[in-house]
Amino acid sequence: MIPAPSHANSMIQRKIPKGTDAWPVVGIGTYDTFDVGPNAPERAELNKVLQEFVALGGTVVDSSPMYGQAERVVGDLTAELNNRDKLFFATKVWTSGQRAGVQQMEQSFKLMRAGARMDLMQIHNLLDLEVHTRTLREWKAAGRIRYMGITHYHAGAHAELEKLVKTNTYDTLQVNYSLVEPEAEARLLPACADAGVAVIVNRPFAQANLFGRVRGKPLPPWCADFDCASWAQFFLKYLLGHPAVTCVIPGTRRVDHLRDNMAAGMGRLPNAAQRKRMAEYFRTL
Repeated sequence: MIPAPSHANSMIQRKIPKGTDAWPVVGIGTYDTFDVGPNAPERAELNKVLQEFVALGGTVVDSSPMYGQAERVVGDLTAELNNRDKLFFATKVWTSGQRAGVQQMEQSFKLMRAGARMDLMQIHNLLDLEVHTRTLREWKAAGRIRYMGITHYHAGAHAELEKLVKTNTYDTLQVNYSLVEPEAEARLLPACADAGVAVIVNRPFAQANLFGRVRGKPLPPWCADFDCASWAQFFLKYLLGHPAVTCVIPGTRRVDHLRDNMAAGMGRLPNAAQRKRMAEYFRTL
C-alpha cells in the first residue's frame, strides 16, 4: 500500500506562461470517474477524493460536457465541500455553431457552479474551432473566462495542434502524452515551450493500459533517486520531468489512488538522463 503523502510536502507548481497563476503539477480529470448519478454510492467516495485533493494541494479540475454527469457532480461536490475558491475549474465546448456553443458553455457554468467566471474554457477536439475561438476571445475580454485553450486526445491531431499553438491565440493546450503515446515529445511540446503555451496532459496512463505492462513487477531501485515509490508515480513523474508540461490530470474515484497520484508532484522529478533511463527500462517490460 502506498502511504498518504505527507502534508508537510508541498506540491510542485508551474506558472502558466500567459498568465499570473501557477498550477500544482497534478490535477484531476473527470472523464468516466465522475460520471455517476445523483444517488450512486460512488458519490460518497468522490466527495472524499475531492476533499483530499484540495488537502494535498491540488487545484486543477478538468471536465467536459461530453463526460456525462461529470460537470454536475463536480459542481454538487464543490458546493457540499464549500471549496470553490480553492479550485481551478477547466471545462470545454464541444458542439457546432456559435449559438449552440454559447448555450453549452452557459450550461457548464451552471452545472459546475463556477460563479461569474470560468477559469479555463477549452475547444474540445478542435470542433468548430474558428467559431468558438471568436466567442472565447470575446468572453475573455469581458472577463467571463480567464484562459482559453484547445484540446485533443490522439497523435493524428498533433500537426494541426502545433500550427495552432504557434499562432499565439491560445493560452493552454491539453493533449495526450504517456510512455506509450510519446509522440508529443518530438515537435508539439517544444512548440508549446517556444510559444509560451501551458500544457495539460490527458491520458497519462493511456487509460490504465500502462499498468498491465508492470503488474507484479517491482520498481527498479534507482527510482528512489527522484522520490518515486509506485508505478503510478513512475508514469506521472516521467511526464512531469519534461519542462514543457505544466500539469497532468489523471482521473480516479478512489482516495488511495488519488494520494498515490498526488505524491508524483512532490519531491524530486527525474532529469533528462533519468527520463531516458525510465523510457528505456519501460520498453524492456
